[in-house]
This record gives sequence, C-alpha cells and structure tokens, in this order.
Amino acid sequence: MSLLSDLLTAENVLLDLDVSNKRRLFEIIALESELRYGLSPTVTVDSLLARERLGSTGLGQGIAIPHGRIRGLKHSIGYFARPKTPIIFEAPDRLPVRDVFVLLVPEAATDEHLQILSELAQRFSNRAFRDALTAATDAKTIHALFSTPQ
Repeated sequence: MSLLSDLLTAENVLLDLDVSNKRRLFEIIALESELRYGLSPTVTVDSLLARERLGSTGLGQGIAIPHGRIRGLKHSIGYFARPKTPIIFEAPDRLPVRDVFVLLVPEAATDEHLQILSELAQRFSNRAFRDALTAATDAKTIHALFSTPQ
C-alpha cells in the first residue's frame, strides 16, 4: 500500500492556482491547512520557508517537494498543487516548477517523513508517472495517480 494514499485526499489537490512565486504558493497551502486542519498559517508558511532556506526542494523536470515540520500536527498531510503558470523554485535544472507536492509532517516525524519523501522521489523519477501527471487535468485523476501503488 502507498503511504501517499493515506495523506493526500482529493480535496487537497489544488489546480490552476494563481500564484507567481513559492511564497504565495505556501500561503495558499497554509490557508487551506488552517481551514481543513486548524493549523496556524504563519507556522505553516514559516516552516516551509525555513526548509527552503536550507536548499531548494525543486527536484528538476518541473517538480518540487517542499516539506515542513509542524508543531502540534498529529499526522502527516499532503497537498498536490499546480500553479496556472510554472513558478521559479531554484531547481537544479533551472526549469520552473509546474507540479508541487507539499508535505506537512509532525515536528517529531522521522522515519515516516523520510519514507514519504522516498516514495515521492521514486514516483517523480518515473517518466510514465510524470507524463500521466502532466496529462491529468482534474483532482480525481491526480488523486488516483498518487493513491495507486507502484
């Protein structure tokens, strides 16, 4: 079974976001997290930006996996986000990012956090998966792609 099927809901697939940079993307994720999970928007944005300061979470090929540790969070939460227009993410290939998987984990998360990141990296390294993701235009299809074991 996929770890991703437990943390990404169809409601957490956000498409055609009107954002021009990663900070604004993080702010949208933070507002959604406040509404759905009662998280502090400031804590969420600060956590994601703090991780980015350590090094970009842009993987290349239009993909990024920003992640942050959130004090008080009981279980990991995932969001898939696609901006209307790709955004700069300081990825190694210098290409703008079009597909973003945001991972929020409990402050003390260790092994599970690393397992989730590993599963995401494996999926995104698979060209067939990336092509299917690029072709997907609705939340239900994208959710199904991440929920299906590979």
